[in-house]
Amino acid sequence: MSGLLSGLLIALPSLVEAFTGETAATSFFLALSPAFSLPLLVALHRRQAAVTGRFGEAAHVVNLIGLGLFGGAAFAANLVLFHFDEDVIDETLTGPTIPALIGSAAVFAFGCALFGTAMVRARVFPRVPSWSYATALPLFAFLIALPDSLFTSALHIVVGATLTWLAVDLWKPGGAADRAARSA
Repeated sequence: MSGLLSGLLIALPSLVEAFTGETAATSFFLALSPAFSLPLLVALHRRQAAVTGRFGEAAHVVNLIGLGLFGGAAFAANLVLFHFDEDVIDETLTGPTIPALIGSAAVFAFGCALFGTAMVRARVFPRVPSWSYATALPLFAFLIALPDSLFTSALHIVVGATLTWLAVDLWKPGGAADRAARSA
């Protein structure tokens, strides 16, 4: 359930932002999404762990750490920095802050690429969201800093749809559970 909420908390506000631009309301919902992604990541890993082995375990750990770091950065950006003037933001983002944010994005991107690769190799989840996890989420990590545009909104929607699809697949009969049993 949290995975579904995570995907919707990215996709729906981003759909609104495509027409209105960023608002305090959309930023609020986007800031909450990473917290709901954590249980999804654990559920995805548990479902495919028997098939992915050590590579899957390592990918899961790196993705989990990256999601924690990136989620904290997204929370701060959407709930704190959003309300600051540009001058205050420029003054605040000095010293080690920028390298720390870039490092967070890098760990998240690397973790998503690894975990997505584990999903593609395991064939427990559908191919489209597995490939999207491996490619769109790492791209998302670095392009999030771009100014709001239709492209960034579309990327948010793709990421939200990917998480939603994977979450729904965990619940439906004949979904990931049956594929995991066949793969093992």
